[in-house]
Amino acid sequence: MTDPKPEQRLDGLLRVYPEYPREAYAFLFDTLDHAVRQVHHVESYVPLSPEDHQHVSARDLLESVRQLAIQEFGCLAGCVFDSWGIVVSEDIGAMVFALIDHQLLGRRASDRIADFDRGFGGLTFHEVFSIEPQLEYCQEKDQWIASYRSVS
Repeated sequence: MTDPKPEQRLDGLLRVYPEYPREAYAFLFDTLDHAVRQVHHVESYVPLSPEDHQHVSARDLLESVRQLAIQEFGCLAGCVFDSWGIVVSEDIGAMVFALIDHQLLGRRASDRIADFDRGFGGLTFHEVFSIEPQLEYCQEKDQWIASYRSVS
């Protein structure tokens, strides 16, 4: 019997752990890539191979989740996470360890699911993503630039 391909392993994971949709896992993979690049200072144009075993901590991953969600979904980040059933940081931990169980991620012996407990001081993602859009006019470019600031 051959080793299943990653897509087959993900299908198996979704059958065993149906709590979170495929889109949530796809976002988590993007977030992991983002976190690795930030923590290990890898340029975005340099491809990462599966042999590059670059580890990130739960704290780094959660911060990357926050940054990328706000970047991709803006003010709707909390609603997107709600629709995926991701409410607290422990949900991210459950997803990470499901990926580990299905050999889609590696881990260090020191990694624990409890590392994800009470991330962001115990705030829910809906609270973490409570942001307001900020609009600033840039005279040099003669355009409005949108950014976000935390409400909490």
